[in-house]
Amino acid sequence: MHVVAAGLLTQNGRGLLLHRAPARRWYPDCWDLPGGHVEAGETPALALRRELQEELGVTAVVTGPPFARIDGADFRMDVWVVESWDGEPVNLDPAEHDALAWVDPREMAALDLADERLIALFDAALR
Repeated sequence: MHVVAAGLLTQNGRGLLLHRAPARRWYPDCWDLPGGHVEAGETPALALRRELQEELGVTAVVTGPPFARIDGADFRMDVWVVESWDGEPVNLDPAEHDALAWVDPREMAALDLADERLIALFDAALR
């Protein structure tokens, strides 16, 4: 079971998605939230702050309990809505992600998502 922390960065009625590179072993060639695996000794909130810094170069404000939890066959993903951060999100790890995009729930329907439940999650978070 993989424990994952993810962030839904929101801005101007849109949320940020990253496209997972086709060469990735786990969930390749699809759109997903930024974040990553929780390491030993880390809380999910700390893991999310670390991952957002490593992947996007932003220092995020991650507070409170997760907004949502997505359970899959081989993972548990805690998701925070992130509305405040320092820095401009950029792709710092092109081997992991080959694109990023600000999208709304309607635009997500046309994307190949890591998990279709992300559409409802975006819709609820962006209201």
